[in-house]
Amino acid sequence: MHHAQKSQVIAPTLFLSDADVASLADWSTAVAALAEAYAHPASDAMVPPRSMARGDGIWLRSLTAVPPTGGHMGCKLIAASMRARCASYLIALFNQQTMALSALIDGNRVTGLRTAATAALAVDLLAPKRALRVGVIGSGFEARGALDCLKSVRDVAHVRVFSPTPASRERFAESFRPGLDIQAVNSAQEAVQDCDVVICAARSRDESPVLQGAWLCPGATVVSLGSTLPEQREVDPVTMERAVCIVADMPQEVLHDTGDAIAAISAGVYVADKLVALSDLVAGRVNPRQKESDIVLYKSVGSALQDVVIAQALYERARQQGLGIELPASIVPVSK
Repeated sequence: MHHAQKSQVIAPTLFLSDADVASLADWSTAVAALAEAYAHPASDAMVPPRSMARGDGIWLRSLTAVPPTGGHMGCKLIAASMRARCASYLIALFNQQTMALSALIDGNRVTGLRTAATAALAVDLLAPKRALRVGVIGSGFEARGALDCLKSVRDVAHVRVFSPTPASRERFAESFRPGLDIQAVNSAQEAVQDCDVVICAARSRDESPVLQGAWLCPGATVVSLGSTLPEQREVDPVTMERAVCIVADMPQEVLHDTGDAIAAISAGVYVADKLVALSDLVAGRVNPRQKESDIVLYKSVGSALQDVVIAQALYERARQQGLGIELPASIVPVSK
């Protein structure tokens, strides 16, 4: 019979519910936390590839990261059922010094927070330093988050939004009024013409691209958030070809695992030659544009580093504000 090791009781674990996360979420805090994390070099070992356990019509994905800025390390777990068409998310944060389980966080909103905040960070570094003309393709929660976060970090002159359903694009536009000059338009081409920034957060039912590179005006900054798997398409090969620089949060995943890059490569576009890491952009190691008329693209697949950094920011705000439920926790000593 094995005797359990004597565990040491330590600081309680904080549980943050979905409602807690909703009240703690703050765009400027999220963008600042990501900017700090991406300014520090992180090895591949610190942010390994995601892993997936599969059952019959169900899967459990895990994304783990040790941020280079210290503080906490953590994982995001996503459980999903294709049959029941539902998913749930959990983020666990461990103190990098003591190994204590600092927090368990309902991760439902965190993916949206990190996607929007990382996109805003990239756009802030890529787009011209003036009030921005923004075109949005899509009217779902990703499009909403991306625009909401962008307008918290930059001045937005005006916005045009397109999605195939007139009622949803009108509803999207209405939700940003008053306070933003925004109109719903009848085509994706109309939404993106003459824009400094084009936000793509939508895919068509047949996975044909929603953005044609021919529509882009010189100097445009394109953000592609909606296509993260090999079978998904969002921007066409001309967009990838016209971009002089493609910034990626996870360069190898963007190159090998996104339908946009796969289609562009098979059309003869040298994607790898112009792919740069978001960390190199944030740290100032790359100059994405040689001239003002150059088109650049930020392509996102999402990363555990983003999830953990956002979760840590939420945890710190919860501690300051006295939110969350404290749970007992313990640490077990490990023999050498």
